[in-house]
Amino acid sequence: MPGLLLRLKQWWDYWRTLVLLLVAMLLFRSAIADWNQVPTPSMLPTILPGDRVVVNKLAYHLRLPFTNIHLLRWGHPKRGEIVTFESPANGKLLIKRVIGEPGDTVIMRANQLFINNKPAVYRYLPEEITSQLSGREQRDYRFFSEQLNSNATSSTEHAVSHAVMLLPSLPNEKNSFGPITVPKDHYLMLGDNRDNSSDSRRIGFISRDLISGRAHTVAFSVDYEDYYLPRESRFFLTLD
Repeated sequence: MPGLLLRLKQWWDYWRTLVLLLVAMLLFRSAIADWNQVPTPSMLPTILPGDRVVVNKLAYHLRLPFTNIHLLRWGHPKRGEIVTFESPANGKLLIKRVIGEPGDTVIMRANQLFINNKPAVYRYLPEEITSQLSGREQRDYRFFSEQLNSNATSSTEHAVSHAVMLLPSLPNEKNSFGPITVPKDHYLMLGDNRDNSSDSRRIGFISRDLISGRAHTVAFSVDYEDYYLPRESRFFLTLD
């Protein structure tokens, strides 16, 4: 036994710095900030597959590391923000846009949103925003700037626009729904790629406790379709 304790002490003395560094890194990524790989096209054209997105986990709260227990709260997700959360269906980490806040009544008709009886405003996007998409996507989809009605209480604040893409099609059960009212402490999430996103239309409303943080920047990006070469134009790109 003394020999085993001696070997354990020697091992700890040798590896202590590395172990403490790894523990600190895990705690940091769990409770303060993280960077997440985006493997799917559900947030096109805003976020591309291959983007590594920085997530601020202190944007709304402080959580007990490695849990969904909130120790402190100082804010709430706002309509139009991009957030990460655990899917209530399978626990996978997802990234979507907040469309409905608690108490909002949301309607979608052929991909046009109405929030609290106010229609979202749609304008065409400039081509440079969609230039990094594939030729098929640029040809088959329609692209718009979507401006949700403001939920601001101050007259100095204004609604923020963001890009969306959709297929020209007749209304169906996915691009038309409602009216539905978002329950207390829950949010309605949609992907910007409205016809290719597994979001609240499939997995339901998202509990406040499942939201981990706000995504705000693309740290770096690689192109899966071009030998994983870096997309330098997307490095440190701020997300809208």
